[in-house]
Amino acid sequence: MEGDVAVAVDSTAEDPTLADAATLRAKRERLAELLRELGSVCIGYSGGVDSVFLACVAVEVLGPERVLAVTGRSESYPRVQREMALECVRRFGIPHLEIETHELADPRYAANPSDRCYYCKTELWARLKAVAAERGLAAVVDGSNADDAGDWRPGMAAAREHGVRSPLLEVGLTKREIRALSAQMGLPTWNQPSAPCLASRLPYGLAVTPERLRQVEAAEDAVRELGFREFRVRHHGDAARLEIAPAELPRALDRASALAAAVRAAGFRRVLLDVQGYRRGALNEGLPVLRVG
Repeated sequence: MEGDVAVAVDSTAEDPTLADAATLRAKRERLAELLRELGSVCIGYSGGVDSVFLACVAVEVLGPERVLAVTGRSESYPRVQREMALECVRRFGIPHLEIETHELADPRYAANPSDRCYYCKTELWARLKAVAAERGLAAVVDGSNADDAGDWRPGMAAAREHGVRSPLLEVGLTKREIRALSAQMGLPTWNQPSAPCLASRLPYGLAVTPERLRQVEAAEDAVRELGFREFRVRHHGDAARLEIAPAELPRALDRASALAAAVRAAGFRRVLLDVQGYRRGALNEGLPVLRVG
């Protein structure tokens, strides 16, 4: 390995052709029925695979006059995600509203406990409920899917407390199935890597600050410029731990010097390459497993 990157899951974009066609049709129809039952929706819209798919189906089923996609903007919202969100709004005629959120002003969020997402989503859903009431929309909905029920998702507790519905989860659609349906609809997000909030790159207990979020975003932009597609830059103080999808790890080793320089330029002193590679839920690996029953 060249350079001085210290070598200290599979890709989320699964092959959509693996999804069963009959199952997809049945779940797609159940989703349409559920949306018709709701009547009109205010969608928490990030520009990711799930929320873009949900917004496009809602517009198709209900008509644009009964749909509003709302994006919460803050320092933790990745710029690359916003660009995709706005592109899909333009291409698919999704009614859209951006609102400013201020989760970093909440010391409970900024302290970065393991339930950090709860405080962020509590503010977001309260804001969206107010928007929905003002616009006369019957339900606030999110893009949670059936796979999310198996991960540590404190934000889902906030959604329940605010009466937020999760149509994709309720009809049993998995991420793979949503990608397959998105590909059929011609949505550019069908194979888009997941891009959660930038605060998810900080280990629990490391305070969330605007400077650290900017560091992470700058480092990830630089890694993306080098041609890597699926990865995370994890913030560990003066060190950055780079998780790259296993399929891209050989190239990461070959380009170690370039990666080190790119990530250091964002303000990190050391760059560590995680040989396990990028995997979903890595942030939660240190949390205790909770057993029910």
